[in-house]
Amino acid sequence: MEEKNKKNINRRDFIKIVGISAATSTAILYGCSSKGTSSSNSVSGEGEIPTDKMTYRTSPTTGDRVSLLGYGCMRWPLKPSPDGNGEVIDQDAVNGLVDYAIAHGVNYFDTSPAYVQGFSEKATGIALSRHPRDKYFIATKLSNFSPDTWSREASLRMYHKSFTELQVDYIDYMLLHGIGMGGMDALKGRYLDNGMLDFLIKEREAGRIRNLGFSYHGDIEVYDYLLSRHDEIKWDFVQIQLNYVDWKHAKETNTRNTDAEYLYGELAKRGIPSIIMEPLLGGRLSKLNDNLVARLKQRRPENSVASWAFRFAGSFPDILTVLSGMTYMEHLQDNLRTYSPLEPLTDEEKEFLEETAQLMLKYPTIPCNDCKYCMPCPYGLDIPAILLHYNRCVNEGNVPENGQDENYAKARRAFLVGYDRSVPKLRQASHCIGCNQCVSHCPQNIDIPKELHRIDQFVEQLKQGTL
Repeated sequence: MEEKNKKNINRRDFIKIVGISAATSTAILYGCSSKGTSSSNSVSGEGEIPTDKMTYRTSPTTGDRVSLLGYGCMRWPLKPSPDGNGEVIDQDAVNGLVDYAIAHGVNYFDTSPAYVQGFSEKATGIALSRHPRDKYFIATKLSNFSPDTWSREASLRMYHKSFTELQVDYIDYMLLHGIGMGGMDALKGRYLDNGMLDFLIKEREAGRIRNLGFSYHGDIEVYDYLLSRHDEIKWDFVQIQLNYVDWKHAKETNTRNTDAEYLYGELAKRGIPSIIMEPLLGGRLSKLNDNLVARLKQRRPENSVASWAFRFAGSFPDILTVLSGMTYMEHLQDNLRTYSPLEPLTDEEKEFLEETAQLMLKYPTIPCNDCKYCMPCPYGLDIPAILLHYNRCVNEGNVPENGQDENYAKARRAFLVGYDRSVPKLRQASHCIGCNQCVSHCPQNIDIPKELHRIDQFVEQLKQGTL
């Protein structure tokens, strides 16, 4: 206990953290680098952020008082590795973000053995262990996606390792990770036939798990099956993808997805609280095309584009927390403003966002959520960066259909120059050999090699002037 207390932050340091200004904190953490920061369209930097106005929701099963803004630990900031080989998590930056979040009322942190190529749990554990254990709820997952982790022994090793990495002796929220991916066969192999679901239920009875749930991607048969066993299992929560596009149009962004209206409705009628992932649809709802940005800004010029999506997700009463993977301080601060406190959407505003969703679907972006499950690529490609650059150019009108387009020269230059700046040449789409290793890992069901080859062909046509 004495050693644990040494790691806790003293009051003076904590007050210093609370007092960091928006501009100063971003500069300290990221050296004023423009890499990865949002455009002025997506983040609003106006106004003080209160430390005592966070909106909370109460779990009906355990009585947990959970912050409506939850911290998704999938996208922790990175820095160059000291040995020059790739990137590593920037632990100092993670510590600063966690400290600032807790100081402003955030108490739910969601990680996984699979996040940030296996290093998220350890980084999250280091940051959180510096705070008293009763100041935060930690969520993690049994991420036994690969068949070589389906055995009971391998799954148990993963489960017990989470406790070590997170430096805890109990998990507040434990999830079966990504059920629906691979259908019923994967569910049976990962959790049923090996007895792991029964094991996790017993761990909840023993108190080492306080809340047991699952996250859903993909096959609706698996979702419905697990909910059909609710009276027996008594799910404490379920994590679903919900945003104002996927509410009614999930099939249009990903043919394997299910409308969030159905997912949420099935949980609400059973009294199961929802935890929300992808409120920004992988960042796409903060990086809309200029026409849609203007549409949202006209209604609420003082608020960020992203705030509309977070207000939508938070406006449903049976939602416990809304997860956001906040890599940068400015993202955290903007979301804190939105939920400190939440101003729920009016019915008229919900209709306005439904119209916005319909307009957005007219732009042919690739449904990449930047989850990085496809990484690392064995041939060194930066798959998310390629797809996100393409989407950004779609939204900015820089993907010309042919050489006769009015803005062809400007769009051609913007796409090619931006591509080289966003993705090193050795990591671009031209190096994809179509091994398909990435396809089975994508929760959005993207045919990644097909999209990479299409983008590479488009790039070559731009370079050769043959579009």
